[in-house]
Amino acid sequence: MSSPENSDLALKEFTFEEDKDTLTVSIPEVLDPQYGMYVWPCAVVLAQYVWTFRKEIQNNTVLELGAGVSLPGVVAAKCGASVILSDSAELPRCLDNCRRSCEANSLGDVRVLGLTWGEVSPEFLSLPPLHTILGSDVFYEPEDFEDVLVTVSFLLRTNPEAQFWTTYQERSADWSMEALLHKWGLQCSCVPLDTFGAQGNRIACSSLPGNHTIQMMLITTRLPQLQETLYQ
Repeated sequence: MSSPENSDLALKEFTFEEDKDTLTVSIPEVLDPQYGMYVWPCAVVLAQYVWTFRKEIQNNTVLELGAGVSLPGVVAAKCGASVILSDSAELPRCLDNCRRSCEANSLGDVRVLGLTWGEVSPEFLSLPPLHTILGSDVFYEPEDFEDVLVTVSFLLRTNPEAQFWTTYQERSADWSMEALLHKWGLQCSCVPLDTFGAQGNRIACSSLPGNHTIQMMLITTRLPQLQETLYQ
């Protein structure tokens, strides 16, 4: 199996539009998801949400967890946020992916950090105050769910005014985060996709087959107002 260094990288463009504002970003992609170099639908949905709330995150500090190709984080940075991209410290190739995406979009001031879910490492303690945490499709493997929420819980308690913006694709009716959210004192709300720029099954000029299975969620240490709660 070839590595990303020996594979042909293709730049995939995503265009976000609203009124007269337009943003186009380029993401280096290898059609091999084993290397985290593929833009999954969840990343496009989360990036659209970031774009919709670009004025709210401008000049704020944003951390993306499990960034991989980093589409949401790149959009946040291009919209004026101070962004930190992170992926597992045990996966240096994924961290290289983050750097490639920054280079492709001329983002020289974005910090890339190795953060492993479920571990409170010195790198976590070195983070500045955060306003927003991003994570697209980080709830992929059920065995990782608690590690992700342990990390999110730590970050939200360290930054009690912050929110975790995350997209989750339903792959099995048997997979649920409800008990783990309750265990770690977190609350979750769901944001309908059609409220922030989805047009049919297209977002950012990309087709999203099966996008009805993707949920956009806000996770906090308190229940956000004016949102539909996932559980009572």
